[in-house]
Amino acid sequence: MDFTLDEASTKLQAEISAFAKKEMPKAERELYLMIDQECPDFEFEMSMSKKLAQRGWLTMSWPKEYGGGGASYFEQTAYEMEIAYQSIPGAWMGISGIQWVGPVIMALGTQEQKKKYLPLIAAGEKDGVWCTGYSEPNAGSDLANLQTRAVKTGDKYIINGQKVWTSQAHHARWCWCLVRTTPMTEKKHHGLSLIIVDMKSPGVTVRPLLNFYGRHHFNEVFFENVEVPAANLVGMENKGWYHLMQALVHERRSFAPSMYGVCKKAVETLVEYAKNAKHEGEPLSQCVGVRNQLASIAVDLEALRLFAFQITWLVSQGGMPIYEASRNKLMADMLTRRIGLAGAEILGAYSQVDPYASSLARLNGKIQGWYLGFPGNHIAAGTSEVEKSVIAQFKLGLPKSY
Repeated sequence: MDFTLDEASTKLQAEISAFAKKEMPKAERELYLMIDQECPDFEFEMSMSKKLAQRGWLTMSWPKEYGGGGASYFEQTAYEMEIAYQSIPGAWMGISGIQWVGPVIMALGTQEQKKKYLPLIAAGEKDGVWCTGYSEPNAGSDLANLQTRAVKTGDKYIINGQKVWTSQAHHARWCWCLVRTTPMTEKKHHGLSLIIVDMKSPGVTVRPLLNFYGRHHFNEVFFENVEVPAANLVGMENKGWYHLMQALVHERRSFAPSMYGVCKKAVETLVEYAKNAKHEGEPLSQCVGVRNQLASIAVDLEALRLFAFQITWLVSQGGMPIYEASRNKLMADMLTRRIGLAGAEILGAYSQVDPYASSLARLNGKIQGWYLGFPGNHIAAGTSEVEKSVIAQFKLGLPKSY
């Protein structure tokens, strides 16, 4: 197994770096929070998404027949790392569609679904933005407990229920929605189905949920007698749980490359700060505690990079990562936590300053955003406890814990 980037991937990263410098002044890039890549300007983000699509980068590893570039998975991984490192918005707005919705539609969707949705995603259009409707008020880690109901009537489904913590629902045109199509089943995870919901449908209501940092990323979504064509069912009715597992593998796989790029930028930023900031007349970089913290994080960051390429190699060989995807997600979560805590310690009292209200803020408030944002990262796409359970079962061979 060779973890060295090939010539094509190295060239690609150089091109992305040049693209970032051309399209986004450094001062503008510095404003974006590193942990969630949140861009405050939706129109600008979509314009960047289209530029990435025009260069063939947005869905570069998709098959050409679906609007992709047919690039290797190693090139895709190199792209995800560099795009995150450069804090380029546009790649993240369509992440649901690019990383898991698109691949699952390719594998399970009808020809009509492939023809309708895949080109929109690949083009970086507003109508290609998706949100993912999994979690509910009483169904998070216990996702099989979800209650949003879809009743089939003739050639349509009538959906009623609520989703919560739905990322980008306020911008999304489509919802990748897990619903209950059969209420009485022997096991809770039976009777679930994946359905595509048009967010412009009558009866869909989106309400914002601000995070700790005051950013609008999450939402509540309510469905009240929402009519959805039966043709929007993905895969087989009542087999949504198994289709969902495929989607989650794609989602968790994407965590390591992107979080590697984000974490690498964070560590470099903290290293530079430690070189220039002084404590009692000496640079912070001379403090043994600071040096040890940052060095230890850098070592684990390199491990995450190797994990990312290992899983890329596995997929390129036709394998399907199971526990590996959960391992990478868990490793990325641990790193974000360590960086958040280390950053707060290194900045000291400055890490408590409101960047919107005080000129005393350091690093444009990035550390505050990181510190307040990492707990949510540990929940998104599966809690750390769920990831550990997957590793225990599928790698260690331990019995289910439930």
